[in-house]
Amino acid sequence: MTITLRRRSLLTATLAAALAAPALAQGYPSRPVRLIVPYPPGGATDITARLLAQELSSSLGQPFAVENRGGGASVTGTQAIAAATPDGHALGVIDTAFVVNPGLLGSRLPYDTRRDFSFVSVLVRSPLVLVVPASAPWQDLAALVRDARAKPNELTFGSAGNGTAVHMAGEQFRLAAGFSFLHVPYRGGGPMITDVLAGRVHMAFGTIPAMAEHVRAGRLRALAITGDTRASLLPEVPTMAEAGFPAVDAALLNALIGPAGLPEPVLAQLAEASRRAVTSPAMTARLTQLGFEPVGGTPAEAAALLLAQITQWDRVIRDGDIKVD
Repeated sequence: MTITLRRRSLLTATLAAALAAPALAQGYPSRPVRLIVPYPPGGATDITARLLAQELSSSLGQPFAVENRGGGASVTGTQAIAAATPDGHALGVIDTAFVVNPGLLGSRLPYDTRRDFSFVSVLVRSPLVLVVPASAPWQDLAALVRDARAKPNELTFGSAGNGTAVHMAGEQFRLAAGFSFLHVPYRGGGPMITDVLAGRVHMAFGTIPAMAEHVRAGRLRALAITGDTRASLLPEVPTMAEAGFPAVDAALLNALIGPAGLPEPVLAQLAEASRRAVTSPAMTARLTQLGFEPVGGTPAEAAALLLAQITQWDRVIRDGDIKVD
């Protein structure tokens, strides 16, 4: 009799929990949602966030407002995400710096990237393209690698700054190909592109939309695309995998995250709404123009990818002895 009553109590509690979970999700969001972007307005992450905000506002019935919190190599805004109340009314859209900073900054981070966040969904990703000036002697990646190996630290590599995705792509390429270069960090992608065009640096990785026009005009030569899939904007350019360097897979990514402890029903609802948003025809068309590939996916998939990325970049930073000022 006692066992039967306990079983009934357990069954009742289980049913109550199952009924409560959808109710919680159905009541979300109950007020406007802040979508924190750890960068100033105008960049790729900000654009992705604003496109997402429009779609989520429409599908979930409450305004999603982008809040730009730039500074500290994205740390300031990311910390604001970690400190938010975990009820789903303050979220964040992050980029590759989120997974690079743990290895680059270590204990200087005011949060624990692995523990202080809920991973909702990976929104988009974009491969990068390795370019050289049109006047450079290298017609393909193999020629560049041969020259770089023969001239240790003589060739220069430009990046948009220490710890940026394009810097990490260069370090990943350098380690995979077994050569050394002189890293020249710039304050942003614009000055870097200017100096590559002028031939003041020998090579650089960049986003495909930023480089494609210069490549088509003959001002830059594209040698390879990171990863194993050719880019629709530069279909004639081989991939790193095709060129013999499959490990060079650095890419820009944007993901939707929140503070640790977001309720499971809210996580699931946000992930599904985000998936529908990034795969909608209008948003897909705009993202393609920006060189992004829509991803979407579940919180479990987002956690697996982002945690794997942290481990991957930790290893590159350690093996490359990469430091920041």
